Amino acid sequence: MEGDDVEEALEDLPPSSKFIYKTLDRSGPMTLKGLTQETLLSSRTARYGLDQLEEAGLLESSPALHDGRQTCYRLGTDTDDETGDQQTLVTAEWVRDRLEEFERDDPDLCLVEADDEYDRGHVPSAVQVDIMADLVDVDGCGLADRETFERYLGERGITEDSTVVIYSVEENQYAAYLYWLFKYYRHTDVRLLDGGKHGWEETGYPMTTDEPSVTPREYVAQPADDRIRAYRTDIEAALARDVAIVDVRSSAEFRGERASPPGELPEARTAGHIPGTVHLQWSEVIDDDGQFRDQSDLEQLFRERGVTPDMETIVYCHVGERSALVWFVLSELLDHRHVANYDGSWIEWGNLVDAPVETDPDGQ
Repeated sequence: MEGDDVEEALEDLPPSSKFIYKTLDRSGPMTLKGLTQETLLSSRTARYGLDQLEEAGLLESSPALHDGRQTCYRLGTDTDDETGDQQTLVTAEWVRDRLEEFERDDPDLCLVEADDEYDRGHVPSAVQVDIMADLVDVDGCGLADRETFERYLGERGITEDSTVVIYSVEENQYAAYLYWLFKYYRHTDVRLLDGGKHGWEETGYPMTTDEPSVTPREYVAQPADDRIRAYRTDIEAALARDVAIVDVRSSAEFRGERASPPGELPEARTAGHIPGTVHLQWSEVIDDDGQFRDQSDLEQLFRERGVTPDMETIVYCHVGERSALVWFVLSELLDHRHVANYDGSWIEWGNLVDAPVETDPDGQ
């Protein structure tokens, strides 16, 4: 339904329907409970407004990921590409062609490196957002709250209306984690540089150690989108439901031979995996050039594991960054509609007392 048709359909609806429509348009899909909390409407009034929107063809509904007994409502006018030309992936050539625009200290277009190797050299005009050090509490399995997120990004010249392009070292997993965090706070236009920092360097494009001068600005985040974030309680509930839980760690971690990945991340108390988990190593979504594999290859990869677009899916790793990369593939490249990242991941589950754990010494 086009804009004029929407306005015409809304004109004859009650005020509650119009209020709910504007709320969903601003904040994205919500359950009835979320709507009553956001709008302060009574449940009866909110339900009546929703019914009227549904009859007018302006509303879609589906089971909520975190509780299949609840319904999640979204605007029937929502599209996957609200800006018309919005992309989720950009190439190194795309960034190179816009370097002058990135260098203007203009909040419309911002380039971000999302790791701790910024000082050794970065793409010109990129600012640093060290997500693992500054926006994630590994030991506490927590993410930056809304105020911290707003302050941190505003200090780097980013606003909620910015087009943000993110990259990082290794397989771009830290960039994907930051991308997921942006989407958690409902940032509209955020993109990944396919191939990340390695791909940029391999092309021979310029690098610098100079930090750009940016003007601090105000960032106003939207309410968090808990549809794309899984908590421990969601995992516990999923064990009794038809939900795909995908472990994207290495085979050694999955089998229980390691309690953490190589590196500096803390070990969990136990090793193994969540019972009934599908195992798909995160690096399998990346090709030999460090870029995402072709869509047909990715579709086959998940189809072979029994993970289909209509399934509710939760992905996890050790602290959430590798699983964010797989979340990106499922949600943004393959259009799976009900995918959540369990950012607590194994560092939380493996430290719980009496949480069910399986090992698979003879498995993958």
